[in-house]
Amino acid sequence: MYPVYEYYGKEKKCKAIPVAFPPQHQDRHPGLEYLMVPRPISENPDYRGSGKLIDKTAIVTGGDSGIGRAVAYAFAKEGADVAIVYLNEHEDANETKHRVEQLGRRCLLIPGDLQNEAMSYEAIKQTIQHFGKIDILVNNHAVQYVQKSILDITAEQLDITFRTNIYAFFYMTKAALPYLKRGSSIINTTSVTAYEGNKELIDYSATKGAILTFTRSLSLSLITKGIRVNGVAPGPIWTPLIPSSFSASNIKTFGTFTPAVPMNRAGQPFEVATSYVFLASDDSSYISGQILHPNGGVMSGS
Repeated sequence: MYPVYEYYGKEKKCKAIPVAFPPQHQDRHPGLEYLMVPRPISENPDYRGSGKLIDKTAIVTGGDSGIGRAVAYAFAKEGADVAIVYLNEHEDANETKHRVEQLGRRCLLIPGDLQNEAMSYEAIKQTIQHFGKIDILVNNHAVQYVQKSILDITAEQLDITFRTNIYAFFYMTKAALPYLKRGSSIINTTSVTAYEGNKELIDYSATKGAILTFTRSLSLSLITKGIRVNGVAPGPIWTPLIPSSFSASNIKTFGTFTPAVPMNRAGQPFEVATSYVFLASDDSSYISGQILHPNGGVMSGS
């Protein structure tokens, strides 16, 4: 019975989007994309870049897989070189690097734990040494741990979730800011849970709410420097975070179970990536402090 598909793309290049998934779970956290069935769709074969980011340098955290990988591919198609900061998912990261280079752009892999502030400065240092500049910062990485009750959220889990999901956004921004110039862009990944909440992801949702207000406040702080700060709040997207967080039984109906998505399916990473291209490019030159909502039709606020 798996998978069930919808289709996108031009007739000769149409590709299937799964709307149901075989049960699966990964014990390691964060998850590994190369183990997922089916693999997330990171690239739209019909997407043709038009030089929106030509010769820009972007740094994408969590760019080894999932949304971050799709953003790296879309940025490369638009002419950007990409530095990818990731924890230790080396096989996924090398696959992403290979594809970015196939697309004709340079890619730098920087493994390390962004819970530690020093790692942010090291990542920026390596990016500057390799590319000579930074034009776009995408704070994207995250962890989430499903718990039935707030009583099950330990102090250790709370600390890991906040250090990874929001502290590191502060750290990366502080480290990058001296190198950002007028016209630079910062894009933060928040979530539909910042607006809707999630009863089994209380600490994760709290960090995503913090990212929302961090984005708006940072925008106000940097607007006079000509640096725009915006965010993207995806709905349920098929990424390694999902099989490493949810039980195998929940995977079967991911994107269709309560709270339901009006489009009645999970999204794919490539369907989110163009939001980042828009916010990184001059197409959004009059936009700052705002959040885009690629979420399948959920009315999640503004």
